Amino acid sequence: MSAGATEQAITRAHRQEWARLVAGLARRFGDLDIAEEATAEAFAAAAQRWPREGVPPNPGGWLATTASRKAIDWLRREAQRDAKHQAALIVYDDSAPEPTGPVEDDRLRLVFTCCHPALAMEARVALTLRLLGGLTVAGIARAFLVRETTMAQRITRAKTKIRSAGIPYRVPSAGDIRERLAGVLAVVYLIFNEGYLAGEGDDPVRADLTDEAIRLGRLLRDLLPGDGEVAGLLALMLFTDARRRARVSGAGELVTLAEQDRGLWDRRLLAEGAALVRERIAAVAAGGPPAGRYQLLAAINAVHTEARSARETRWPTIVALYDRMVRLDPSPIVRLNRAVAVAEVDGPAAGLAEIDRLAGVLDGYHAFHAARADLLRRLGDGAAAAAYDRAVARTDNAAERAYLIRRRDQL
Repeated sequence: MSAGATEQAITRAHRQEWARLVAGLARRFGDLDIAEEATAEAFAAAAQRWPREGVPPNPGGWLATTASRKAIDWLRREAQRDAKHQAALIVYDDSAPEPTGPVEDDRLRLVFTCCHPALAMEARVALTLRLLGGLTVAGIARAFLVRETTMAQRITRAKTKIRSAGIPYRVPSAGDIRERLAGVLAVVYLIFNEGYLAGEGDDPVRADLTDEAIRLGRLLRDLLPGDGEVAGLLALMLFTDARRRARVSGAGELVTLAEQDRGLWDRRLLAEGAALVRERIAAVAAGGPPAGRYQLLAAINAVHTEARSARETRWPTIVALYDRMVRLDPSPIVRLNRAVAVAEVDGPAAGLAEIDRLAGVLDGYHAFHAARADLLRRLGDGAAAAAYDRAVARTDNAAERAYLIRRRDQL
């Protein structure tokens, strides 16, 4: 096998097996640091040995065996060096996981462990993105719009808290699930977003992350079939993922929603998402709890996807849904998205006026400058070029950069 093919095999194995390995080792050894370090060492061993020995017939099995050995070796070294670590050998559990409820999945257990209420919300999301998604600290820092050093400290403190507090590695009981659910949903959605428009790397879309997020969404739906926000998040991801094939052009450039070939959209995923939205509308109409954030976002995407063309989009409905969103979540990014919809209803000047009110808090966010550049372009304002430059400087996604540069050069 050529060096390039071997490198591709290692990259593919990393995307397919990282979360599974970390989650499995966390259950067996009861320590997140051991799980992460042993998994990383297994991939380092693969990078050394596979080019010489060839890619094994079962890469995942090879990596799991190697990671387990690395973890056991680490525990033995620590036990010999420091008596305090002998307890770690007792934690080791090589048996199959015992039933803990309707969902049997190590990765879902890991999500709930990382989303324990003893941790700050930011730490829950960051830790799970690192351990489950395999994202770098730099990539997670970009998602949070914070410095890399800040994010590294946040992740380290979260691991320490889990270890010192003895937080169990399991899907919690029914009574505990509710207080952790908001953090779990936030984690799953951020994993999906990082995959759908990857913040780093050569691939503009990381299907491994979007697929993993949807898989986790389905597991949560099995666990909580009557929860509106679980259904809303799953519908939102399905609507978004249905557009994946139309999202990037053959030349590797981002294709905006208005310019996408709607014939490439996955009708099966759209139908599944639409059914979930109809289910939630009926539940609210029957006296159920009002729609939450993810249900409203799913409804907005339903309006987008039901239109046969961008021109036929019911923008007033989208603005009305964003009005409800702002009451629930008045964050700058929600207000930015609402401003983009306002521009479609009341014109680019009205949208730009709302966007400019967010300049102080969103200056580091590429989408703020991209939206502003588009509206300036539509108004014929010469400041559009500088706004495109600022957007380009703030994104590392290759497809998005290509799109923004082309739009700037067309001015």
